[in-house]
Amino acid sequence: MNKSSDVASGSTDVVIIGAGPIGLFAVFQCGMLGFETHVVDVLDVAGGQCAALYPEKPIFDIPAHPNIESIEMIDQLLAQAAPFHPHYHLGHPVLRLEPIDPDNEANPGWRVGLGGGGEISAKAVIIAAGNGAIGPVRLPLDGAENFEGESLFYVVRRKSDLAGKRVVIAGGGDSAVDWALALDGVADHISVVHRRDKFRAAPESVRKMHEAADAGRLDMVIPYQLKSLQGDGGLLQSVTASTLDGDEKELPADVLLAFFGLANNLGPIGDWGLDLDHNHIVVRQESCATNLPGVFAIGDIATYPGKLKLILTGFSEAAMAAHAIHPLINPDHELHFEYSTAKGVPGS
Repeated sequence: MNKSSDVASGSTDVVIIGAGPIGLFAVFQCGMLGFETHVVDVLDVAGGQCAALYPEKPIFDIPAHPNIESIEMIDQLLAQAAPFHPHYHLGHPVLRLEPIDPDNEANPGWRVGLGGGGEISAKAVIIAAGNGAIGPVRLPLDGAENFEGESLFYVVRRKSDLAGKRVVIAGGGDSAVDWALALDGVADHISVVHRRDKFRAAPESVRKMHEAADAGRLDMVIPYQLKSLQGDGGLLQSVTASTLDGDEKELPADVLLAFFGLANNLGPIGDWGLDLDHNHIVVRQESCATNLPGVFAIGDIATYPGKLKLILTGFSEAAMAAHAIHPLINPDHELHFEYSTAKGVPGS
């Protein structure tokens, strides 16, 4: 991967903001049309949330992959993009988006300003920034910060790190349920703490979790919520959970996984003059074009009537955006659509 950790500068055909799975597939789609791309991401690794938050989480709705781990999917997307030699500028936040020629209403061209003073000029921009700037909702308990990074975690890097551990999982969404299932047979003991009986997760996953509980492979601590943490030197010994009526349980714990969701905001993207709808960028469905000429948005950050927030939807949007960009970069050349099976890719 052509990664740059230095302050970026120069010009290119397309700047892609976001190196998550949708941004990486946009590299491939742009490459197939002959566009040079630069990819910018605030994270210092490619892959977005898939790499930073849940690299070992299985994904089941990628075509032709009945079950693929997040990080494996990212590795495959990087390999798919590699023949087109994209330039990756990782660890660089995008701060500014400014038109090069404001009087050109068809396509003014864009300057993308990066943290640290870097700047890339581009004929078009694709925003694939997922949910914007992300971060976990932290545990609101006194002293919780003393355990963070040592025995209290908001993300799981490798499930092997939890082998043989007594793990308490707090939360009622997909992350809590998925990791309860993923750690079944890996952790020494699993307790799932949730404030109510109903979980906000895929029904089949919830069913499997209850099945594991019925078989005695994990404990369901419901309806309880976390009350206090016990331990020393950043290392947990136990977690106290309580009901609204004051009943308490002390749960032995080496590790606490707190999954209370992600806090996100658009950051500087919200100041660029884009049409927004509840922190999403409004686009035309057929092209993923925004209200700014030459600027496109794809993936979870883009919205239009009937939008489905699925990875495969974002993959489709990457193709549509790339084809919509072609007349901006090659106004004098008509695009003749070709399938990849006929056209091939460089080096294939």
